[in-house]
Amino acid sequence: MTRNVYIGLGSNLGDTAATLRAAVDALRAHPAIENVQVSTFYATEPLGDASQSAYLNAVAKIETSLSPAALLAAMQAIEDQMGRVRAGRWQPRTIDLDLLLYGDEVIATPELTVPHSQMHLRSFVLRGLCELDGKAVHPTLHQTAGELYRRLNGRDFFLDAARPQWVSVAGLIGVGKTTLAARLAEALSGRMISEKYDDNPYLAQVYAGHTDKALDSELFFLSSSAAQLRRDRMKAGKRYISDYVFDKALIYASSWLGAEDLATYKKHYACVAEEVACPVLVIYLEDSVEHCLDRIRRRNRPYEQRIERTFLETLSQKYEALYADWSDCPVVRLKAEACVRPEQAAVFADQVRQYLTT
Repeated sequence: MTRNVYIGLGSNLGDTAATLRAAVDALRAHPAIENVQVSTFYATEPLGDASQSAYLNAVAKIETSLSPAALLAAMQAIEDQMGRVRAGRWQPRTIDLDLLLYGDEVIATPELTVPHSQMHLRSFVLRGLCELDGKAVHPTLHQTAGELYRRLNGRDFFLDAARPQWVSVAGLIGVGKTTLAARLAEALSGRMISEKYDDNPYLAQVYAGHTDKALDSELFFLSSSAAQLRRDRMKAGKRYISDYVFDKALIYASSWLGAEDLATYKKHYACVAEEVACPVLVIYLEDSVEHCLDRIRRRNRPYEQRIERTFLETLSQKYEALYADWSDCPVVRLKAEACVRPEQAAVFADQVRQYLTT
């Protein structure tokens, strides 16, 4: 049986463009490989060791009747013929051929993992894959290459066990962040971190119209959030799920505070922000303003009942601006309706696991 297969190509030694072209020619010359298509070549900064030269990367789509093991052997033979020295992870290389997708098969052997275990974190892989077929589906994430590429915002990431495995759930008031975060924490055996809404002594007064308390309220949230998320209090490799993203602090401060108080707030923000850990994944939970207002009314927190549509619309615009230029980690946009039931959250947790170290 002939399969559609995707192969990643990379080089950062010598004449990298000539090397990639030679590798593609070698694939085309194999008697069991046909219909080879190749993406544009993309220059990429190295992952892991920034002192290396930049890479040139591409993706090839082939059709082959070779088994996965036989195809891997053929790829390694091409690497050997082109002078590949296998010196370990993050090391410079003349040529690197990675088996990304083999039809819709999932393969886990000591020699081979398909889909490639971190392809969903690599813009340079997904960009090339989208160029060849943006509707190609990742067989374990069950998302298209196009969707996975959008999550990265043009950046490249890698799984890093030296970092806290912190997942932030972000979104509008009333969208369901706390419910989803709690369900993910349970499914992923992670520690739940909840924003201290009910402990803020100024919040009810602010919502009641006492704007003179807004700076105190925002500084309370800033201080409590920074304390919860300090880098030195979160353990490497341990899983944490929060029902907020730290960076939303400026969204709310800019919504509540006048120019003078905002300038004061930003000075405090600058003092603590560098001490806060960086999430490995943000889940941006999305729903309409109308649905969020309905939830706010139904949960009946007294201090929230004055929230108006225009306020939520402004927050939504600011969240969109935040994630339009987000570069810290992947951002998964999730419709609130897709995780209403506990079993939906459990299924989604399987997807989240692939953005975390084991």
